[in-house]
Amino acid sequence: MDKSAAPTVAHQFEDAEQQKEASTLGMWAFLVTEVMFFGGIFGAYAVCHYLYPEAFKAASNRLDVLMGAINTGVLICSSLTMALAVRAAQTDKPKQIAPLLWVTILLGLVFFTIKYFEYAHKFHENLFPGASFQFEGPFGVQAQLFFVLYFVMTGLHAFHMVIGIGLMLWLIRRAGKGHFSSSYYSPVEIGGLYWHFVDLVWIYLFPLLYLIGRA
Repeated sequence: MDKSAAPTVAHQFEDAEQQKEASTLGMWAFLVTEVMFFGGIFGAYAVCHYLYPEAFKAASNRLDVLMGAINTGVLICSSLTMALAVRAAQTDKPKQIAPLLWVTILLGLVFFTIKYFEYAHKFHENLFPGASFQFEGPFGVQAQLFFVLYFVMTGLHAFHMVIGIGLMLWLIRRAGKGHFSSSYYSPVEIGGLYWHFVDLVWIYLFPLLYLIGRA
């Protein structure tokens, strides 16, 4: 392939197909490291829950299931709009890419807004781990451990969402310049993989943190 006729192909690749395969493999390798990262945290949660099941059940009952459920629905919808953005790029509908990405970002901001009110409520109830932590009942120390894990796990998830929103803003900028088409859409597809992964992490976090012991 004549690289001068294919400006979207970086100089280190022979053709667009090789570039797509390399970038996709790179994202999957990165996601594997993310799975191991979150896997360690999920493992710590599993051990602590095994040691203090009653305390974790009591602490989980202090979380707002409705807010968590709404946020779950919001992220599922954001995965749909992200997938539609990828589909728009694949089917030569460039004008649809940016609007769909903006909707995805908007849904992410809705998630953050709900999470803000949820966090604020926990601070108001003195459930943030630290010197001011208060928990009625016999499981105060163990319940604080639950909330340490809750804020760490949901905070790390939120941090990954911020990165995802930044990635989408970059994609929107490129889409506005007409960089994507059916012959070149791998950045949108790879961005979609990352966003779906972040959503999937929340799909595991919601039942693990909010629904424990409620059956």
